[in-house]
Amino acid sequence: MNKELLKQLEDKYEALGENPDNYLKGLLHAKPLNYWDYIEVDTLLALQKPKTNFKDETVFIVYHQITELTLKLMIHEVKQIVDITNFNSETFFAEKLKRLIRYTDMLITSFEVMTEGLDYEDYNKFRMSLTPASGFQSAQFRYLELMCTPTLNLINEEGKKRLPEAPSLDEIFQNIYWRDAGYNRETGKTSHTLKAFEEKYLQIFKKLASSTKGSTLWEQFQKFENPSENLVYRMKDFDHRYNVNWSKTHLKTAAKYLDKKGETKEATGGSPWKKYLNPKYQQRSFFPKLWKDKEILEWV
Repeated sequence: MNKELLKQLEDKYEALGENPDNYLKGLLHAKPLNYWDYIEVDTLLALQKPKTNFKDETVFIVYHQITELTLKLMIHEVKQIVDITNFNSETFFAEKLKRLIRYTDMLITSFEVMTEGLDYEDYNKFRMSLTPASGFQSAQFRYLELMCTPTLNLINEEGKKRLPEAPSLDEIFQNIYWRDAGYNRETGKTSHTLKAFEEKYLQIFKKLASSTKGSTLWEQFQKFENPSENLVYRMKDFDHRYNVNWSKTHLKTAAKYLDKKGETKEATGGSPWKKYLNPKYQQRSFFPKLWKDKEILEWV
């Protein structure tokens, strides 16, 4: 046995205040690791529970689970940027942005699973069994937004008109863009989809917004005194792909199944999807100060 390796193991556990012999004895009885155990394959493949007998509902479920896993990877990368304390180099920051762009491309291209992979008639039947659940209720989507940019950047132009000069966090969340999907400001009526979503996650969102204040992806970027053109480009590239390209792909897919032959169908969560999914309407940007005048994100 490699004596140097053994010495390193002993040093490791002694530094933890542990007896190295106990850990080495444990290895005598440990089972070899298998792929299916490490990846939890059986558990993963048992997570699809269709509500109907339509075969394509499984496709629908798996697609959204893949999306959630991709968002988890993105949050994993953004969190590392949020936690940065040393800004000696752009290298680490740029690498994380490359990963975020790559994952966003996965979100965009994977939408073909939905756009081209569902039977039109079957989808429009089984989706009604999902009411009032909606992809709008993806908390990870909101986590990512709140870690990428200050909350004021998540208020669209109409929302900003309603805010006082120095809005509180509560006032910001009352006007955050995603509430437009479930709150009618004329009648004061809140959809069940939005109500259930806020009951479960709103306080978590507010806590996250408070804890990341001053250290969101945008605010961390601003700590570079003279960021390179390459880093600026990566920031804008991520912003555009995530907030415009992905939204447009989503809108295109929704239009295929919900707006065929001019017969506009309602989303399962009841949201005005043509406006909610349209980047031109929402004009959402994580880094608006990087865009000049009409250049901003090229919404259309």
